[in-house]
Amino acid sequence: MTRIITVAVATFIATAAAAHEDIPDLYPQSELYAKPVEVIPHVWSAIGATAPPTYENAGHNNNLSFIVTDDGVVVINGGASARLAAALHDEIKAVTDQPVVLVINENGQGHAVLGNSYWADLGVDILAHEDAIAEVENHGGSILQDMQTYNRDRAEGTRVVVPNLTFSDRHDISLGGIDIQVLHLGPAHGPGDTQVWIPQWQIVIAGDIAFHERMPPIFPDTCTSCWIETFDGPFTELGATYVIPGHGHPTNMAQVTRYTSDYLKDLREKIGAHIDDGGDLTDAYYVDQEQWRNLDTFEELATKNAGRVYEEMEWEF
Repeated sequence: MTRIITVAVATFIATAAAAHEDIPDLYPQSELYAKPVEVIPHVWSAIGATAPPTYENAGHNNNLSFIVTDDGVVVINGGASARLAAALHDEIKAVTDQPVVLVINENGQGHAVLGNSYWADLGVDILAHEDAIAEVENHGGSILQDMQTYNRDRAEGTRVVVPNLTFSDRHDISLGGIDIQVLHLGPAHGPGDTQVWIPQWQIVIAGDIAFHERMPPIFPDTCTSCWIETFDGPFTELGATYVIPGHGHPTNMAQVTRYTSDYLKDLREKIGAHIDDGGDLTDAYYVDQEQWRNLDTFEELATKNAGRVYEEMEWEF
């Protein structure tokens, strides 16, 4: 069985170009960007566009995953809108008769939390890390407005709903004989980054700690040294065989290590050398990142990332 699963994941990697940022929609009959696929038995994911959110992709530019057990379904990510959440639910109902019993928000970003309103109206519990909840409480209005701007009529019915369940470091779930660990392994991409780990299946639904097909975005408040420490430490130490990243196709640890931890280290090394040479912010935007040009969203993010790492690192010297 392990060999079959490994071959399946390898197929995802080989066909990853199918979700390129230039393809506006892979599933036009649905609000979803792509139809959910079974990554390993019982674990499904609707792979989002590796591109910024647009009207064409309905904001489905992250991965919307779900775990099917004999006692219910656990959904990872509320979705970018109520309509997108409803579309995902339609796909879940086509796979199983089991009800959705829990939704986990992997962070406090719009594509993780704005679909909460759909699930809350069904009476489903919603779980998020305390820092992600703070993001929703403090910035939910502007997050919703940003989505309404690009999604227009597709934003209909969406409202801000704060998760009703919270955790700090770890939340354990036992459902249908499956042990699911909901983890906050440390600071990474953004506030409240959450990983869902199923030890018996060796699969981690990693959220935004891990990237490989699109360039990792670095926010103004991202601590890249912390991200590297969390990634190389407790995240790698999970020993996952299968990785569903926050964006892009299911893959393995080697891939996400190269395009997340190795990328961050490379950028920090180049910015550090730039600072050592007396370089300023204006020129920092243009440090050499050509080896990463193959990543989707390179054009949108490379210079921003360089500038933000400079602003972070100038205080480290």
